[in-house]
Amino acid sequence: MLGLTQQQLAEMIGVTYQQAHKYERGINRVSAGRLFEIAKVLGVDIGFFYEGLNSEDGRLNERQRMCLDLARNFTRISNDRHQEAVSQLCRVLADGRTH
Repeated sequence: MLGLTQQQLAEMIGVTYQQAHKYERGINRVSAGRLFEIAKVLGVDIGFFYEGLNSEDGRLNERQRMCLDLARNFTRISNDRHQEAVSQLCRVLADGRTH
């Protein structure tokens, strides 16, 4: 959602790209200490990684799916001006302004 590559995240948490890839794919488990470090680097509470685990079926709800889709598509926009325009549009819509 932040637009970081696996390489960038790996550098930020002090592991190799390969290790970060294994964490993301679920090949290797993430220790509590490493999870704390990842949360700190990403600026989120550790609970962020556990959101939705108590849901009945464990799958993403439609709103979560839309948020992930929006974040993925946003990070694929290569033009900085276009990213800023989308960001401003979201702010305006969220604030309910109509100008």
